[in-house]
Amino acid sequence: MTAGAAFFDLQVNGYAGVDFNHDELDAGELHRACERLEGDGVSGLLATIITDDLAAMCRRLSRLVALRGADPLAARLIAGIHIEGPFLNERDGFRGAHPRDAIRPADVDSMSRLLDAADGLTRIVTLAPERDRGLSVTRYLSSRGILVSAGHTDATIDELRAAIDAGLAMFTHVGNGCPMQLDRHDNIIQRALGFADQLWLCFIADGAHIPFATLRNYLRLAREDRTIIVTDAIAPAGLGPGRYTFGRWDLIIGDDMVPRAPDRSHLVGSGITMQQSAENLQRQVGLSELVVRKLTLENPRIALGV
Repeated sequence: MTAGAAFFDLQVNGYAGVDFNHDELDAGELHRACERLEGDGVSGLLATIITDDLAAMCRRLSRLVALRGADPLAARLIAGIHIEGPFLNERDGFRGAHPRDAIRPADVDSMSRLLDAADGLTRIVTLAPERDRGLSVTRYLSSRGILVSAGHTDATIDELRAAIDAGLAMFTHVGNGCPMQLDRHDNIIQRALGFADQLWLCFIADGAHIPFATLRNYLRLAREDRTIIVTDAIAPAGLGPGRYTFGRWDLIIGDDMVPRAPDRSHLVGSGITMQQSAENLQRQVGLSELVVRKLTLENPRIALGV
């Protein structure tokens, strides 16, 4: 992408050493992260709060809302909030970096508490359709104009189809949030790609979450007008190797800038920037600059109705 390019990122957990999921997030940290994001070409983003104890999630949401409201830069840059969890598939592999003890079945009362804490800023909620009994939460969110995204899920084709009928509109980081070993044919990645004409499909383009050759194949199946690139960035993004926190995680990030669990069993967010994602899409995947702009700016805005 050319210098001065603008990006819109639907999944940012932190940036420039700042963890949006930290209980002690302060005004200076949020402002610094937003300055770095804007300096790196991001014109809009959704700050992402991930699975934890429901009370902890509510505290973090309320704190983020208050800090954003007091900072003109943050208010301009942070277009809303993406709540990822806690209504996810709790099985190893599918839950990824989300703590098992905090994952729970979806219910409207708990969802309402989270929405109240986010004070009208929730734009996307990621959940596992198979953990939303009767799809009551999916319908509840959809009726309020909030994008419901499937993620960290092993929903069957029938469960995905029913969720779409109830308002499911997106799939969070396709190709991730699932075990390394899957059935070669009947797996959640193939199921998600099968609904490419009905769902916004989001991908991480760092070469670690999905090898570039595989991402190229996925993007051939996904519809250009319904594909979105996200970073799923955590605190190391925009900086470099070092020791960082992300929610409950204490991570040491190496030279490859790929955040991994200490036992290396799974990834924990990403350390990539949107500018690096755009460069990867052009150089490693072979997309044109116009298509990259569509996937990193135009489609995310269209999906949100911005």
